[in-house]
Amino acid sequence: MDLSPLQKARYEYNPKLPKILRNPIRSLKSVEGEATSAATDAQKIRELFPNTYGLPQVSFAVSDVEVTHEPINIGVILSGGQAPGGHNVISGLYDALKNANKESKLIGFLGGPSGILDDKTIEMTDSFIDEYRNTGGFDIIGSGRTKLETEQQFETCAEVCKKHGITSLVIIGGDDSNTNAAVLAEYFLKTHAGISVVGCPKTIDGDLKNEFIEVSFGFDTATKTYSELIGNLMRDANSSKKYWHFVKLMGRSASHIALECALQTQPNICLISEEVEQNNTSLKEIVTSIAKTVADRAEKGNNYGVILIPEGLVEFIPEVKTLISDINTLLAKEEASYNALNSWEEQFDFVTSHLDEAKREVFVSLPVDIQKQLLMDRDPHGNVQVSRIETEKMLIQMVSTELDQMAKTGKYTGKFTGLNHFFGYEGRCAFPSNFDADYCYSLGYNAYLLLANNFSGYISSVGNLTAPADQWTAGGIPITMMMNMEERHGEMKPVIKKALVDLDGAPFRYFKEQRETWAVETSFVFPGAIQYYGPTEVCDLTTRTLQLEHK
Repeated sequence: MDLSPLQKARYEYNPKLPKILRNPIRSLKSVEGEATSAATDAQKIRELFPNTYGLPQVSFAVSDVEVTHEPINIGVILSGGQAPGGHNVISGLYDALKNANKESKLIGFLGGPSGILDDKTIEMTDSFIDEYRNTGGFDIIGSGRTKLETEQQFETCAEVCKKHGITSLVIIGGDDSNTNAAVLAEYFLKTHAGISVVGCPKTIDGDLKNEFIEVSFGFDTATKTYSELIGNLMRDANSSKKYWHFVKLMGRSASHIALECALQTQPNICLISEEVEQNNTSLKEIVTSIAKTVADRAEKGNNYGVILIPEGLVEFIPEVKTLISDINTLLAKEEASYNALNSWEEQFDFVTSHLDEAKREVFVSLPVDIQKQLLMDRDPHGNVQVSRIETEKMLIQMVSTELDQMAKTGKYTGKFTGLNHFFGYEGRCAFPSNFDADYCYSLGYNAYLLLANNFSGYISSVGNLTAPADQWTAGGIPITMMMNMEERHGEMKPVIKKALVDLDGAPFRYFKEQRETWAVETSFVFPGAIQYYGPTEVCDLTTRTLQLEHK
């Protein structure tokens, strides 16, 4: 297989570990802290997780006596969308397991959670692991979105694990995947299956975070990748002086990616979905505000700029959110009648005739392409697929129309040319930054220690992340500690609380203080490509979000 020079060099990179984890594994012991509780809905969480609720936080310390590690077999699953660093979680897990006892085995389940249900496995070896160290992607064993949530599935998992002699399971995923890990751990304890389960926090969206999980892995690399691309667009705009770039960024439920990229690049405008929702900002107000910034810059002779848009923005605009809800309900109830329609005109008339006057007015005001996207194929739950709505194109068209109206009254005299971009998949499988390479390796290494000490229902936790890696902390957090009850598909279910952008937090406050200047002045910052070799202050830099949160 042909390799690029960078790929060859990255294979040889030695990830940094927290100081405590650099000690020989046989010299480490677990230290239990105080009993924990859920922050909200504590009584209900306790009832649902009687075996794993109230567990203590865990850390590690050097033992006075050598700890014996008997051979164990560990299974590992990659769950959900890709995130840079996943290969290093598995590498760290493998190295720790083999350092503890050469006879231990790491068994990967192929294709995500369905791999354990279908008993598709691969035993990992030194040569196999070495092909994936410090690389992006999840191709080492593949991933998938099958949910492990029924007792029948849990029983199948237990049977497959028993067949392979697996007594420990690591699930690498986001908030839903780690919620499922907690439910699976509870079931195994209840049924005395003899299988421990530990999760690792993954998602580029950055919404799996709290006071115990400072950041999910992949967020650092993805935002640096997007910021490089945004910086390139800024340099191009600054050169040509004639384009407005509307950039939609991945992250459906939360705007962490958009905010971090704004902090790194200083665009003219960055919309934050959580602020739009809190202020009840209408689509008309968003369009008017953007048009005003375009006009203000035009007065200075600057007919160019960059606007960042979170992927899930449309679901946070009040009137669009309720419109989507009504359309979801309508198409679910009238599925047969709607599917019998053959032309766009018939579909348009059908939908508008079933909407109330206010919703109809919003729907009609949208560009035709967006109207069609709101009515296209639904997801498995019958909801509109928001990621496929081209919000960036919608805003370009609506801002252009608004500027045309402003020009008629002399309020705008510039030239507007909007270009649309969507940065999503470009960042999910990038070579992990040094931070993510180190962080992920530490998460995997740490996960082994939790399992070796018979902890189950925990998430691997590495903290103090703005300090040099040798000062990072390592341990485990009971997943039940991070749960609350939320309505999912009409039922109240225990889930890890999704972290949205905190409008009172330091990162957003800083952004808010600067954005009026960034809007009119050309304040662009050009981050450049991720650096892997060179000065520590360049190569091991954490995100602006983390820096501001820990300032």
